[in-house]
Amino acid sequence: MKASSIFMLAAALLVACSGDGSVKFDVTGINAPQDGATVYVRDRMSGNPIDSAVVAGGTFHIQGKAAKDAFLSVEFQEATWLFPFFNDGEALQINMADSVMTGSELNTKLSVCDRQDAREYGEYDRFIKAFLAQPDSVQKAQETEFIQEYEKRLKKYTDFYLKVIEDNKDNLIPVAYVHNLPSLVSMEKFKEITSSGAPFTQHPYVVNMVKILEESAAADNQAEASKNQIIGQKFKDLEEADPDGNLHKLSEYVGKGQWVLVDFWASWCGPCRAEMPNVVAAYKKFHQAGFEIVGVSFDREKEPWLKAIKEWEMPWIHLSDLKFWDNAAVEVYGVNAIPDNLLIDPEGTIVARGLRGADLEAKLSTVFPNVK
Repeated sequence: MKASSIFMLAAALLVACSGDGSVKFDVTGINAPQDGATVYVRDRMSGNPIDSAVVAGGTFHIQGKAAKDAFLSVEFQEATWLFPFFNDGEALQINMADSVMTGSELNTKLSVCDRQDAREYGEYDRFIKAFLAQPDSVQKAQETEFIQEYEKRLKKYTDFYLKVIEDNKDNLIPVAYVHNLPSLVSMEKFKEITSSGAPFTQHPYVVNMVKILEESAAADNQAEASKNQIIGQKFKDLEEADPDGNLHKLSEYVGKGQWVLVDFWASWCGPCRAEMPNVVAAYKKFHQAGFEIVGVSFDREKEPWLKAIKEWEMPWIHLSDLKFWDNAAVEVYGVNAIPDNLLIDPEGTIVARGLRGADLEAKLSTVFPNVK
């Protein structure tokens, strides 16, 4: 900073900047419930703690420095709650009795949004947990109704999330909401929001997240292209155990004159469970015409594997080495996500991969055109 720049110096003092361009934060907490607990100020982008204090007499006080407008949070030891804030140089006070944070206009408003988010997500989360707490038989009987209600509640929460971003596109509050966007909206929508040119899109946290997602997408595309390179090639053998513990090779079933779907799945995989009715329907429709399925499970425990086979009504061949993501199929076929599958012709050539939903029946209808 140049000594002659009086106005720059004055501006720097107003926002409590230090000589290295960082900004001081000053956080006070009251009505903290646990004396002796450690409280941290953490950088949300790096995940690293910056400073800490210990609760004494129900209060704590943390002072330190971080970059101007850095996205930070106050986090409590052994607690699930955290308080996000932007390091704008104005002091903050957190009342643990009601979770209200007050400070600058921006951070006070962020606190309001954060508490509303907790209420909205809490309602959504309680609905899911209540359903999953029921016996499997009840879940199965109510599955259709649950999915319909789940989609409504997910849309309600997503709409709330998007409204927070839209209502605050002239400030930094959306920075605190970008991290969950990819799980709520399509990548096209995510890109639309983060490339809008709004002030928050230039924040380092958002820029870094966009970069990470782009790199991840490029890696996924490369992996997908690599996985699909096996289409047109002969299958490679695997040896895994059946539910009775007897070892079998894939070659016992594949390349023997019938069409075979090698289906990679697991009892713990939610998307697998959602997809399985399509696989069951395809088996029932085309099995008599010469279609077989060999299920290769990525389970690591035998009991849930066998339970899912029975409850999901999967009457075909089942194999597993019960090695979770160390399953032999990972190395042999590059399986890096499930559900996944390979459609193999009667001569043992892989003709398609990743057939899901209506695509599976559509493909089999071309293979068995006389089946109606």
